Amino acid sequence: MLSGLLIVLLPLVLGYMVPVRSGQLLSLINQAVSGSVYAILLFMGVSLAGLENLASQLSRLGGYALLLFSITTVFNLAALWWLSYRVALKAGHSPVVKDAPTSKLAAMRGSLMLVGVVIGGVALGLLLGPLVGEVLFTTADWLAEWVLYALLVLIGCQLRNSGMPLKQILLNRLGLAIAATLALSSLLAGLLAAPLLSLSWNEGLAMASGFGWYSLSAILIGDQLGPLMGGVAFFNDLTRELLAFILIPLVIHRHTALAIGYGGATSMDFTLPVIQQHGGVVCVPIAVVSGFILSLLSPPLILFFLSLSS
Repeated sequence: MLSGLLIVLLPLVLGYMVPVRSGQLLSLINQAVSGSVYAILLFMGVSLAGLENLASQLSRLGGYALLLFSITTVFNLAALWWLSYRVALKAGHSPVVKDAPTSKLAAMRGSLMLVGVVIGGVALGLLLGPLVGEVLFTTADWLAEWVLYALLVLIGCQLRNSGMPLKQILLNRLGLAIAATLALSSLLAGLLAAPLLSLSWNEGLAMASGFGWYSLSAILIGDQLGPLMGGVAFFNDLTRELLAFILIPLVIHRHTALAIGYGGATSMDFTLPVIQQHGGVVCVPIAVVSGFILSLLSPPLILFFLSLSS
């Protein structure tokens, strides 16, 4: 039952065991991660093009993604709103922030590019499908699986060399509390959404365990449940990040924990400049710890839940 979990977790563990001391090599690893994500999302788009009754399937994908996103957002916001009143955390001010996005559109550019890659993959599949046939979709699935293994090795290496000591993580109680609140409320939302999405309870938990890490959740879910559910996971977690870019400036001074936590795993990377820009440097270590913990939890939880029998 757990063989699939072990097969996919093994590359992650192997990558985590590799120390990297060269800044140049770390930069290459980061670039390779980005390239692998783009490649797998392109293959996912090609696989989506191979679905029968594509138009109706895409409509179903959008409806499922909206349903899962709505339920998860309600649970997350309610839980983080409660936490923001329980913890003494106030944002500061940071008028000048290096590398901060100049607008919400600039902050969202990377997320929107990933959507474009998926759409490009669908277009490529529709264009080449009639010429190549089923071989195209089979090959796309096979390539996506092997690029996934390489990506997990690289992600494990990134986590090991992120500069985040275990002691620093365990001592940051606010970061731990925010991560735990976001994770538990997301899993409760997944349990509620599962029957509405015609999924088993464990599949619903897996769908909710991306915590905003849309590139990885889409890949892992798609590999086990097919491209349709992979697409649902992708757009559910991507929409979280897009809403976070809008929500953070609006609420960070009144509900700081909510603003930091809602971005989920992205709080340590993509939404971090926005958190720092509007909440000040006091929010940065908390956001990094919260995002790091959720990033560390997401792959094992997705794979564990998918490995369980219905």
